Amino acid sequence: EVVEHVDNVPLYMKSCAELVAPGGLMFTATINRTPRAYALAIVGAERALRWLPPGTHDFAKFLTPDEVKVLIERNGMRITDRTGVVYNPLRDEWRQSADMGVNYMLLAEKPSA
Repeated sequence: EVVEHVDNVPLYMKSCAELVAPGGLMFTATINRTPRAYALAIVGAERALRWLPPGTHDFAKFLTPDEVKVLIERNGMRITDRTGVVYNPLRDEWRQSADMGVNYMLLAEKPSA
């Protein structure tokens, strides 16, 4: 999860895509820009639980899956898989989920030459 900390996301995604060889894969993980993501990542993780220093996340830098998809496709790649990631505090574990409302991951492929 780095995308939500980058100042120039279009340039970052372009640079990442350029590094992928034809037929290669690019994996992107980030936080969705939803009220629930704000509540969990900023209010919960930073302010209430203090798992992260306050100010680690800027809600305005969170990206929706559609926004990331546009950037990936603009750079000649296509999404091949997507999944949400949810945290279970009772088990202290992360798992994949159909719920992409907070954390999510996208897998993209660069077409072979």
